[in-house]
Amino acid sequence: MAGFRSEFLRVLDERGFIFQCTDPAGLDALAQAGGLVAYVGFDCTADALHVGNLVSIMMLRWLQRTGHRPIVLVGGGTTKVGDPSGKDESRRLLSDEDIAVNKRGILRSLQKFLDFGEGGALLVDNAAWLDELRYIPFLRRYGRHLTVNRMLTFESVRQRLEREQPLTFLEFNYMVMQAYDFLELARRYGCRLQMGGSDQWGNIVCGIELAHKTDRITLYGLTSPLITTASGAKMGKTAQGAVWLDDNKVSPFAYWQFWRNTEDADVGRFLRLFTELPLDEIRRLEALEGAELNEAKKILAYEATRLCHGAEAAERAARAARAVFEGAGDGLEGLPVVAVSRARLAQGVPVVELLTRAGLAQSLSEARRLIRNGGARLDGRKVEDERLVVTLAMVGAEGLKLSAGKKRHVLIRAES
Repeated sequence: MAGFRSEFLRVLDERGFIFQCTDPAGLDALAQAGGLVAYVGFDCTADALHVGNLVSIMMLRWLQRTGHRPIVLVGGGTTKVGDPSGKDESRRLLSDEDIAVNKRGILRSLQKFLDFGEGGALLVDNAAWLDELRYIPFLRRYGRHLTVNRMLTFESVRQRLEREQPLTFLEFNYMVMQAYDFLELARRYGCRLQMGGSDQWGNIVCGIELAHKTDRITLYGLTSPLITTASGAKMGKTAQGAVWLDDNKVSPFAYWQFWRNTEDADVGRFLRLFTELPLDEIRRLEALEGAELNEAKKILAYEATRLCHGAEAAERAARAARAVFEGAGDGLEGLPVVAVSRARLAQGVPVVELLTRAGLAQSLSEARRLIRNGGARLDGRKVEDERLVVTLAMVGAEGLKLSAGKKRHVLIRAES
């Protein structure tokens, strides 16, 4: 999609964010006029967002950076139903208390990337209108505009049925509720654009059609491509689980290291999507080859970590990586810290217990296997005995580096 006149769509197009758009020319004209209001929805299914959400977050960030207003819609209402998109089974239903906790965590994640100050991004909860709906009046007013025939053609529904996986009536209502969300945001805030991943296309189109039939207004939809790595892995997933944007769940060092481990073929694409570096600089970096490409990966890691955790945390993570992997400097303070009481260390803690407590092994038996296979290290020295006990003297004042393999490290520290 070339030739956009508005800065917003031009940036998204040049950086690879655009997969589908309902009316590119109409949306471009609207954005060029200024003051575009657009939203992305996030259901409250977890207490933080993760790297898999980053494409949508960056689209909102570029929307704000180019002079428009983002709305973050948290699904306090739709979470009670569950989005069937991309799932083979129903999502676990959460309590109101769980949803409230998750909503606060999602806001913490988003505040790293968006300005929610006066006149800035809006945080809106769809429970404000969905919780108050009266079922029969709602069906009579809006249900007649949404046909089951049409809904069955959308990918999220069709895939579930083709796989012969059950689709509950509760979940089938999700598309109706998301369509109504778009209509409510248009009425309340003048929102004209919904953005999301490609799996949301059917839900977005449903909302556009509903708004046209009920209020005779024109709304727009824009989706991003499904982001996978060059080897086909799902973006933001590792052997240890999701790469969260919350430093209480994934440390800045582990976050930095995730980006540093980017596959060679993905470096340019990820620099465009997940950093704000100028395109000329990105073209220079992605043209590097061999060992020089590692420098581009370090820049990607630094810039992505800076956006999420701040420049100071990104620099600490970079120093820690240099200390751990290159033997340069004393930057171990950037490693994730596992605090153990001095009293406990004075008694002695089995190394297999520390490996498990640090998340470097999922169980004591896995920790023993790691040691037997030569993958566990203390301050760079291989752990030979699975019965080894770590003492206060071994940890010392500076801490003790505990490692699983070549890429996973923590710093054991004694605390009072």
